[in-house]
Amino acid sequence: MTPLAVGLIGSGVLFLALFSGMPIGIVMGLVAFAGFAFIKDWGGALGLLQVVPYETFASYDLSVIPLFILMGEFAFRAGLSQDLYSAVQCWLGRLRGGLAMATIGGCAGFAAVCGSSVATAATMGTVALPEMRKRGYDPALATGCVAAGGTLGILIPPSIGFIVYGVITQQSIGKLFLAGFLPGILMAGLFIATIYILCRMNPLAGPPGDVRSFKEKLYALRNTWMVVVLFVFVIGGIYVGVFTPTEAAGVGAFASFVFGVARRRLDWEAVKASVVSTGKATGMIFLILLGAILFSYFLSVSGLPSQVANTIGGLSINRYIVLAIIVVIYLILGCVMDALAMILITLPIFFPLIEQLGFDLIWFGIIVTLTAEAGLISPPVGMNVFVIQGISNGVPMYTIFRGIVPFFAALLIGLVLLTVFPQIALFLPNLMS
Repeated sequence: MTPLAVGLIGSGVLFLALFSGMPIGIVMGLVAFAGFAFIKDWGGALGLLQVVPYETFASYDLSVIPLFILMGEFAFRAGLSQDLYSAVQCWLGRLRGGLAMATIGGCAGFAAVCGSSVATAATMGTVALPEMRKRGYDPALATGCVAAGGTLGILIPPSIGFIVYGVITQQSIGKLFLAGFLPGILMAGLFIATIYILCRMNPLAGPPGDVRSFKEKLYALRNTWMVVVLFVFVIGGIYVGVFTPTEAAGVGAFASFVFGVARRRLDWEAVKASVVSTGKATGMIFLILLGAILFSYFLSVSGLPSQVANTIGGLSINRYIVLAIIVVIYLILGCVMDALAMILITLPIFFPLIEQLGFDLIWFGIIVTLTAEAGLISPPVGMNVFVIQGISNGVPMYTIFRGIVPFFAALLIGLVLLTVFPQIALFLPNLMS
């Protein structure tokens, strides 16, 4: 059997094994080990297990992941999500759908100090859903906007998705962070526009709230300065070259800890809970990352990625058609797979092809992340949907998915805009160069 055939069979076995319920990192590692041993020998496969786990977990660059997760944990327990939502609600609450718009604004702001879509959705859902329920919002709009707004956590920097993409593809994490800023604002704007249109079509879906004076609006901003300081300090420090991404993560985690202590919201129990939660999330991500790296070694010796790149690259079709096919594949996989696992499994195959076709690799990171966003709200998996269903006090899954449909359409529009106008993503990274 040829190495290429082994690579194809191994990839098929991997996708079948995903439905067994086994942790995705373990599945990738087992398939990679068996496939590598079949192509090379058992000694080589055992040697791979000796070297790769240590090299992966000892990497200084990967320490950025737990530090940014810890920053988000401290920020959440310091009450920054509640402050953000209250401030945006004060400014937009008088509009039809204003609380839903405020939820998107709060998600965007919290994403700037979190980096996780699921955490952003869960945090803002806990704050926003009771308020919208109290105001008589349509359950589909209320839950749909929280689930969609939560996806901004993986797009607005600092983003765990960008970190993983940068580590796997050897691209600058700092440039990826900067590249995600304007697309994140664009997607937040598209979500808010979607809410406006929905409430124009059905005014009862999002009743207007109380009118606030300009003085009250300014007063509502008093507690949001901490988020602004964190974001500017972390991302601004990376932009001007004061910090590396890892140093910025450490500074951000320390600063959010100081803010929490200063506000008397971080006691010993809260700190312990933050550290434990960070450890669990980091362990899960590292296990998936290790499995993906092992799987990429297996694919490399099989020759599958280069064969796919050469075959498709040799076809006389427009490169944007190839890109469209890749995006459709991502959207389909997003329906049945975790976003991070999907990115890690497919990058070893698609990245050489994208590089050969001449697309900007930083820009492609934004496209991949945006399609992963779509996967977070796609049936039947849709991790954000399950999170919202768990905290929504009995809203049926069907209702949540119905509410997501317009926001999913907005995601596709954003994807088209980024493809037609790549400078939306590349403007800030080019300035950094």
